Amino acid sequence: MQPETAAARAGCAERQPAPARAASALILGAMRPLPPPFDRMIAGQAISVGETGSDLLGRRLFTKDLAFSPKERLELGLRGLLPDRVLTIEDQVVLEVERIRRKTDDLERYIGLAALQDRNATLFYRVLAENLEEFLPIVYTPTVGRACQEFSHIFRRTRGVWITPDDQDQVGTLLRAAPFSDVRLIVVTDNERILGLGDQGAGGMAIPIGKLALYTAVSGIHPAVTLPVSLDVGTDNAALRDDLLYVGYAAPRLRGPRYDALVEAFVEGVEATWPGCLIQWEDFKGPNALRILDRYRDRVPSFNDDIQGTAVVVLAASLAGLRQVGRRWPDERIVIAGAGAAGIGIARLLRLAMAQAGVPAATIASSIVLVDSQGLVHDGRVDLGEPKRAVSLPAAIAADLGLIQDGPAEASLEAVAAAIRPTILVGATGVAGMFTEAVIGSLADDVRPIVLPLSNPTSLSEALPADVLRWTDGRALVATGSPFAPVPLPGETREVAQANNVFVFPGLGLGAIVAEARAVTDGMLLAAARTVAAAVSDARLAAGALLPPIGDLRAIARDVAIAVAEEARRAGVAGLGPERDLEVEVDTATWWPAYVPYTRARGHGPDRRRAAGG
Repeated sequence: MQPETAAARAGCAERQPAPARAASALILGAMRPLPPPFDRMIAGQAISVGETGSDLLGRRLFTKDLAFSPKERLELGLRGLLPDRVLTIEDQVVLEVERIRRKTDDLERYIGLAALQDRNATLFYRVLAENLEEFLPIVYTPTVGRACQEFSHIFRRTRGVWITPDDQDQVGTLLRAAPFSDVRLIVVTDNERILGLGDQGAGGMAIPIGKLALYTAVSGIHPAVTLPVSLDVGTDNAALRDDLLYVGYAAPRLRGPRYDALVEAFVEGVEATWPGCLIQWEDFKGPNALRILDRYRDRVPSFNDDIQGTAVVVLAASLAGLRQVGRRWPDERIVIAGAGAAGIGIARLLRLAMAQAGVPAATIASSIVLVDSQGLVHDGRVDLGEPKRAVSLPAAIAADLGLIQDGPAEASLEAVAAAIRPTILVGATGVAGMFTEAVIGSLADDVRPIVLPLSNPTSLSEALPADVLRWTDGRALVATGSPFAPVPLPGETREVAQANNVFVFPGLGLGAIVAEARAVTDGMLLAAARTVAAAVSDARLAAGALLPPIGDLRAIARDVAIAVAEEARRAGVAGLGPERDLEVEVDTATWWPAYVPYTRARGHGPDRRRAAGG
């Protein structure tokens, strides 16, 4: 399929006064503006368009469907191509929400929203931004898991860039063929660890697509500067390879030096094509995820949402919980079930937070305990790789706790919980029901424990909130990776916050882009966590919720972006100098999905060069 060209590529002939917020940014020296005509669209200014009639109606980033005014219809050759009625975007939102709600299956709702995104992107993002609580579970977890599993059978229209092992020598060429010329944010996956579902092959592309939809709906990053990428390196999921309709690279998964070489070619291609572009690594499997993150995080601005984004959400929920119960870090005993990339990332960030709070290193080493599929993670184990060893429990402490056993078997989660009596319990296992009644019964009984079963989709949660609350007589504070309904208890109803990375990555990405950050530092992650925790109201905490409501996401993303940009500048990794007003910069870079007036570009025919996409 040919990349979609911009309706306004010939346009932007006139220069109109910028609105007040943009004018302030220009005085202070703004970040690099978006490519035309998106620079004017994001500022709410009229644009001149070079395409007319059916060509204009077919451009998803430019069409307004029935919202074209009578004057625009006449000038742009749309008379007779549309019914007589003119609708506002508000009318269109009502109509689209009505259409989606008529569907009784969540996967069909996902397909319906994807079709809207293909037809009219501005309207799609407006629908999503105004209905985040209702549609977040559709465009992302848990429904996106089904979309990944059935991707080849619901595939409608290609998005982004697909890179296979056969493309190693032409990655730059493939990137330059993308629909947009000034990409500043890439979400890339190799599809091997999709949610808790494992290797989904080409279907994993639904994750970068969904994440970027949320970037736009939540933080207002315009889609014209974003790109989903699949490193389609094959799949070890035999059922996918045997499916005659499978759309991906139908070969066993690439591994070893050739895999590393392809990742390197991708990074080199991004550096050459879009210097300074932020890369979000998404759903890479444990060892690869950690290795790639550590290899490239100081070379290109990049972060891994499964490792670092998840860690920020856990830290934010923990900070909010500690505030509610009046505890401090030196009082905490933390058990993390799951020592893959996510568990290691959580341990790393919690250690940093405790160190920043002045907790001695020896106390930190004994306060955070990980358990993997083999049992307790301690530094006496010979099977540990370096990332896991760096966050392991000292064997001497494990022995003092009676957790070093004779023979090859290591202490189980149940045994570790009984010995540690954790005040915070985190699940990142991808194993449903891992938090049994015995494990929950071993939580500290003299305080209100914090329990975070993070695995998603819903079917893979380590525990149901209702069970955790029943087993702790209502003492626990619970947040889960997937959405759960409030839990009725005697005399009250307990809210269950969703520990979703969407509280973090939209603002983190926006802040890094606005600051023109050369790296995503640990300090930026800590700043994001503190900001999210501060957004949890006292009333919400009193109701049991450890994170803010999904409906507050736009405001939270703005605050996170400002805090992240400030920390980037403080740490000396920002391209913006001290004279810049970061609040103005963030607000100027934030798009609210709305139509702008169009006029026809006189004397210009359609220009089909890849200048702006659309």
